[in-house]
Amino acid sequence: MLININAAKCIAIDAVPVTVEVDITRGIGIHLVGLADAAVKESLMRTVTALQAMGFHVPGKKIVINLAPADQHKKGSGYDLPIALGIIAASGQVEMPLLGRFLIMGELGLDGSVRAIPGALPFAELSLRRGLDGCILPEASALETVELEGAKVYGVKSLADVLRILSGAEEADSLLIRHSEAYRAALAAARLGDGEAGGIDFADIIGQEGAKRGAEVAVAGGHNLILIGPPGSGKSSLAKALTGILPPMSQEESLLTSKIWSIAGKNGSHFGLIHHRPFRSPHYSASMAAIVGGGNGDNILPGEVSLANAGVLFIDELAQMPKSVIEALRAPIEDRRVCISRLRTKIEYPANFMLVAATNPCPCGYYGESDRCTCTVGQRAGYLARLSGPILDRIDIHLWMHPVAPGKLVNREKGESSAAVAARVLSARSVQAERFRDEGIVTNSEMDSRQLEHFCPLSNECKELCEKLIQHQGLSARAFTRIIKVARTIADLAGERDIMPQHLAEASGYRLLDRRNLGL
Repeated sequence: MLININAAKCIAIDAVPVTVEVDITRGIGIHLVGLADAAVKESLMRTVTALQAMGFHVPGKKIVINLAPADQHKKGSGYDLPIALGIIAASGQVEMPLLGRFLIMGELGLDGSVRAIPGALPFAELSLRRGLDGCILPEASALETVELEGAKVYGVKSLADVLRILSGAEEADSLLIRHSEAYRAALAAARLGDGEAGGIDFADIIGQEGAKRGAEVAVAGGHNLILIGPPGSGKSSLAKALTGILPPMSQEESLLTSKIWSIAGKNGSHFGLIHHRPFRSPHYSASMAAIVGGGNGDNILPGEVSLANAGVLFIDELAQMPKSVIEALRAPIEDRRVCISRLRTKIEYPANFMLVAATNPCPCGYYGESDRCTCTVGQRAGYLARLSGPILDRIDIHLWMHPVAPGKLVNREKGESSAAVAARVLSARSVQAERFRDEGIVTNSEMDSRQLEHFCPLSNECKELCEKLIQHQGLSARAFTRIIKVARTIADLAGERDIMPQHLAEASGYRLLDRRNLGL
């Protein structure tokens, strides 16, 4: 008897259908075909043991399991559950009239329990697109889908729960994830945590008013930022404080970022969509694949640039990162997406992040601070030379942070709170949202040349100033356009309709590394 079960696999941020076909005929042995990886092949032993633990028997006949389409690689343990159901149905042990009306994925434990799998959000979306009655997923994974509009997702804990749904003999609405005890507990925990303070407040960062202003401009326009300074000047603290002034995510950003995290298996037992902008902080020794993504065939996982989508990618000690990895950031920064190509596959992931980097100015870390630097001219010149011109061109704002004055440090003179800065950032973002309503972008940093010309007209006075800036600082065309974008953001923060000379002057002041020779 041939049985078909609806399953799926993820390619990039979307799920595609996979049909698990199970046929039991005369013969002997269990045969799994369809380009399955090691985890899928091992599912046979897990499935057989789980079925026996639940009181089912495995027929002593020839069982053929095909994962179609057979020319696509299948990976992971999520096919355990559909394979087990296929064996039960094909052997006639349980009647399951609703089997073909659901998309089913899940890993089986040896006792018949169902464990979490990655990709729940794309799976639920696929069931919606295909017009299925719903989606059956492990309870921990199904929690990700509770905010997906129109999705009917069941969260199950064991194989018995799945059989209860598919048999249709009794009401199974209590297994819908929105009705589950796990959802209510997660919701209560989230509400309890809403009032908890987290992160570093801007008011807790003593001094560094100029750097705080630059960070505010960067967040308001989604501009990339690099912090340069000696150890202890507050670079990492300022970077972490950015989480407190980031604007709320839109629904589209939440859904897209949540799908990326779901595919990567990073959501854990988190319920619903991600509503807080991600802040990713990989170590500078991270590999190329960890940063941009990688894998084999079409089973390519997203890297840090994609996990930071709609949020911040913070890289401390950027100059210590392998040069090849630093240069690999060029395309994601410019294109806001990353394309990973293999021999027969090309996968594209979103990578619309704000880069925040921190570095010391020299190997000892104290160049520019009186006579504390012990590096030679050659060492100083070679240290920041690891950051190539093309990379620095793509970073809009360069901030040099000096140690805090002793008086401010001792007296703990505090500045504005994150809440006050966040209000100005949100106001500037609202202006940009209205400006780019029909443009398909959300921040000034995303403007292309056409949009730059349309939304950033310059007066004759501003044009004269721009000519002087290009000649004096030796700016590239890319660096110059980024100055215009930063000036547009400064004008938005000031509530100005047009870009003024003072906005250009401030924006050009943030192009520190274009005009300062650190080797002298």
